[in-house]
This record gives sequence, structure tokens and C-alpha cells, in this order.
Amino acid sequence: MTRRNLIHKWMIYTLGLLPIWLLDAYILPRYPLLGCTPMLLPLAAAAVAVLEGAYAGTGFGLGVGLLWELAYAGGFGGLVLGLALAGMAMGAVSQYALSQSFPGCFICASALLAALEGLRIARGLITDAAPLATLLQIAVPELLFTLAWTPVIWLLFRAIYDKVGGARLA
Repeated sequence: MTRRNLIHKWMIYTLGLLPIWLLDAYILPRYPLLGCTPMLLPLAAAAVAVLEGAYAGTGFGLGVGLLWELAYAGGFGGLVLGLALAGMAMGAVSQYALSQSFPGCFICASALLAALEGLRIARGLITDAAPLATLLQIAVPELLFTLAWTPVIWLLFRAIYDKVGGARLA
């Protein structure tokens, strides 16, 4: 793949991330379901990591983490490194253990979201923000509501991959 094609491919992936971020930041928070809104940015990182592999997943995860930290208040910088490492892990798992398919993406996205929710619950317990039962009443519906968006995110990035992506890894 030439340098020009590579730049074109990642520009298209970035443009694909734009409607997801707009949904995540501006539209879905206005319509919470059961008091929670989905986190679509980690799903985007998971989908691209599954499709493109470990190296590209690391870079895209880094970019998504940076967007997440800069666009939302209250960040501490950990999401940049965390999503880069998650992208690397999900890309490697999809290359060598799972497949570049929707079930592989769903498994990787579920693991990533469970880790993020677990970290939020741990932070809530450490800061004594609420009891565990209350934190779980928020985390579980949020996790399930976010996973319900996985097919939409997968189809978007799968279409981009089919149009501009490289050779299949599996």
C-alpha cells in the first residue's frame, strides 16, 4: 500500500469516527435510557482493532483515547494509553485467536467495556462515591446499552474496511 493510499485510508477511518463521536457527545446524552448513555468511542476502537490488527489498532486506539480525553471533561490522561494498549491487545487477539468478524468484535468490545466499567466501579468505591449496589445499577445497564450499538459501529467500520482497507489478515 502506497503512502498516499495509507493516508487516504486513515482519513476515511477518521471521517467514520466523526458521526460516532457526534452521536456519543451530543445526541445520545439528550436521550438517556434507564438513566445511562452508551460509550460509543470504545466500540469504534474495538471495531478498527479487530479489522486492522495490532499495530493499526494501537494507533487508532491512541487517537480515540486522545479524542475522548480532549472532548470530555474530567479526564486524567489514562484513556490515551489505556485505549492504545486495548487496541493493541484486541488487534492481536483478533489476528491470532479470534477472527475478523462481528463475533470477534463483540467479544473484544465486551471485554473492553467490562474493563472500563470495572475501573469506574473501582474508582467509585475508592472515592466512596456510592455503595457497590448503586454503582452496579448504573454500570450494568450502561454496558448492555453500549453493547447494543456494536452492530451499528461494526457495520460502519466494516464498510470502510471493505472500501479502503488492506488485505485480510485472517
